[in-house]
Amino acid sequence: MSSVSVPSTGPEASSRSWKSIALVFGCTLIQAAAQMLIKTGANRVQHRNLLETLIGILTVGPLFAGYSMYGVSMILLVLALRDGELSQLYPVISLTYVWVCFLSVFVLHEPVNIFKGAGVLLIVVGVAVLGKGGKS
Repeated sequence: MSSVSVPSTGPEASSRSWKSIALVFGCTLIQAAAQMLIKTGANRVQHRNLLETLIGILTVGPLFAGYSMYGVSMILLVLALRDGELSQLYPVISLTYVWVCFLSVFVLHEPVNIFKGAGVLLIVVGVAVLGKGGKS
């Protein structure tokens, strides 16, 4: 006998959906911070071959922390996907690109241009539009 999970409706399902969205939103923040750590750690890896890079992941603090944060983020994502609507949650993940763009400008002092700004705006508008298309 197999067990099939039927999605529930009503206030309880809506509450779980918002919790899933909040978890995924948190994942985007963790992933953006992880990418900043990976970028700064990658700049510290002396040699460029595969083996030395793998060793660097374990021995360079920011690299190890960044990849560890990715692991935590993936665990939270699994929890979020259990109760959330995939077509509503996955677009939220694209907000990671928005946070990375902001952090790249403010922390790494990378230049910003009209194309980056337009891309960020398109992502934010796209997430908002897709979010409105979820279950009511």
